[in-house]
Amino acid sequence: MKTSRSFRSDPESTRAARRFVLEAVGTAPSELRDTIAVMVGELAMNAVQHARTEFQVTIELTGATLRVEVTDSGGGHPAAGPMPPPGSPGGRGLPIVDSLADDWGVIPARHGLGKGIWFQIAMPAVFAERNTRVT
Repeated sequence: MKTSRSFRSDPESTRAARRFVLEAVGTAPSELRDTIAVMVGELAMNAVQHARTEFQVTIELTGATLRVEVTDSGGGHPAAGPMPPPGSPGGRGLPIVDSLADDWGVIPARHGLGKGIWFQIAMPAVFAERNTRVT
């Protein structure tokens, strides 16, 4: 299964992006849904706050692996640094994704500005089997 949706550069879009992904993973265990929601929220908020452009969320479920990519057309080369001190107002998004995802990375745009930041996470075998039959 693979699906995408575009969102405006607006803080409300962060919630909408989380809902979009959570609808796709429907019956996954609640702890896994929470983890996915946190990562999607962090990447969507990064697009809103830093890129300040419309962004696209692509969901791909292949076997027992969920891959989510958030693509924007803003500049910059995101990298996860160490977790900032508690009083710091930002800089936690990519360290959080780094700590929760099985794998993640940044794909620069082929032409011009922009990038895609993606993460992968394992889905329970039962969920993957059920999803494969439905798709």
